[in-house]
Amino acid sequence: MKIRMNKKTLITVMIILSLSLLVGIAYFQFMGKDEPVVLHYKAFMAQVREGKVETVYYVDDPKLEGRLKGGQEFITDNPRTEGFKETLLMHNVKVEENSANSIVTNIVGLIGLVAVFAGMAIFMSKQSSRQTSMEFNKMSSIEAAPQGDIKVTFASVAGNEEAKESIMDLVDFLQNPEKYVKYGARIPRGVILYGPPGTGKTLLAKALAGEAGVPFYAVSGSDFVQIYAGLGAGRIRSLFKKAREHQKCVIFIDEIDALGKKRDGMNGNDENDRTLNALLTEMSGFHENEGIIVMAATNRLDTLDEALLRPGRFDRQIEVGLPDVNARHQILKLHSSKKPLSPGIDLGRLAHETVYFSGAELESLLNEAAILAAKQNADQIKHEHIDRAYYTVIAGEEKKDRSAISQEDRELIAYHEAGHALITKMVAPENRVTKVTIIPSTKGAGGFSMNIAPDKMCRSKREMLNQIRISLGGRAAEEIILGEDNITTGASNDIEKATSTIIAMMKRFGMNQSTGLLNYDVVYNYSNGGVDRVMLDECKKTMDQLYEETKSILSKNIHLLEKIAQTLLERETINEDDLDQIIDENLANAM
Repeated sequence: MKIRMNKKTLITVMIILSLSLLVGIAYFQFMGKDEPVVLHYKAFMAQVREGKVETVYYVDDPKLEGRLKGGQEFITDNPRTEGFKETLLMHNVKVEENSANSIVTNIVGLIGLVAVFAGMAIFMSKQSSRQTSMEFNKMSSIEAAPQGDIKVTFASVAGNEEAKESIMDLVDFLQNPEKYVKYGARIPRGVILYGPPGTGKTLLAKALAGEAGVPFYAVSGSDFVQIYAGLGAGRIRSLFKKAREHQKCVIFIDEIDALGKKRDGMNGNDENDRTLNALLTEMSGFHENEGIIVMAATNRLDTLDEALLRPGRFDRQIEVGLPDVNARHQILKLHSSKKPLSPGIDLGRLAHETVYFSGAELESLLNEAAILAAKQNADQIKHEHIDRAYYTVIAGEEKKDRSAISQEDRELIAYHEAGHALITKMVAPENRVTKVTIIPSTKGAGGFSMNIAPDKMCRSKREMLNQIRISLGGRAAEEIILGEDNITTGASNDIEKATSTIIAMMKRFGMNQSTGLLNYDVVYNYSNGGVDRVMLDECKKTMDQLYEETKSILSKNIHLLEKIAQTLLERETINEDDLDQIIDENLANAM
């Protein structure tokens, strides 16, 4: 629509300019001059003899027109006699053979000019249309990765055993579709992989194509979200057209929620809906058992339109979650297989310490360790390299220049982190405190206490309450040591985590008697802002109670808190063995 409007505008401008030129010429020819005077022939000849006539327009009309040297136009009779022109020339009168004011010539020339402008406008519009069409086709085209580029197989994917097993039959279908036709089976046309970022969804799609030995089309959902009308739908059609040329292939659409979000019924004609409709149409247009598998990945399955998830389109939804301890061990072994690890490194222990790490984070951990070893020109990647890389991934690099930190701030941070560590040991001894430091990091933390919970599928109410107490330990230590008026902003992130946990307990998990066994997301129709006054009061009441309990625990063990803080001020960093030794020695002395 925009292209056609541009053509019309261009032609209209050309016509307006031409008409303006025509009006201008007509004005100067007819209205821009004085009214010509009528001279009798005798008076005209007298003016000629006196040299007062400048120009005569010599035509075959009954009247002659001309101009006197003063600029006055005149009209007189045409004698039509032989030698008349010669007489005029003898008296230095300029004689023009054509029309008196060349109006016809000007009009004819103007018509030609208009024709030239119009022709140029039409030519330019056609060229623009052709160029635009070429650019549109170019932008709509999506290339496939050549088969030789896809070298990833399931052997390259560690962990995710359940997800791999779920898509194994797709490999068999791509290699032997006739077997399924024999039994009248219809293979799923689409598979959605969903889960947290970095868990290997793209890698699984590549492995499917690599195992089956078919071309792999990898695109992102954002590739189809365009400002140009019809471009996103055009890219969808181009993608599936290329896919059908190969007969067997894998189409992978990453972040499909960018184009497949639920339609609200308010804007049914916008570009996103057109693109989504094109995708739905193409997937519904598959022939039975056609060798094309469409895979998609998303972090938010709940945001996708229902039309995408119905049978016949994305038939299967496969969760690709965070790896468990065994999967983490396999991932670490896979990524360390080509790295010179020191024999003393225990990957099994590292797998236990990396709770809630995704596959991508585990790869980044070993890569950071390799970079550190390379910087130091070490023969092998040692435990200290992995330990430093671990905390780099978690908290960022340690700040080198700490001269600007005052002693008062160091003491505050030491008591704050000591509060977290001590509460962890007091209320959740099953958790590990692998490192406590008061060294600030490049991510903005003044220090941190690394608390690793056991690797479990579900968390109990007691564990969640203990996690809140641990989060409140830093603020409680500040208040006990410095007083209520001297608490700081250092606990902002801790309070945010504690608030999220307590709201989740009451709003989603029904872990409070007053709020009851209700999921308030459902009650408020999935509203993200729905926390009513009753729930807000109950959350505050429970949080205040937990905070008082936390302060009580720290007050009863104030000597331990001070000892841990003093050790941090001396060493800046302590590990779990150091922390256990401090606690055991002080408990033994107390007895």
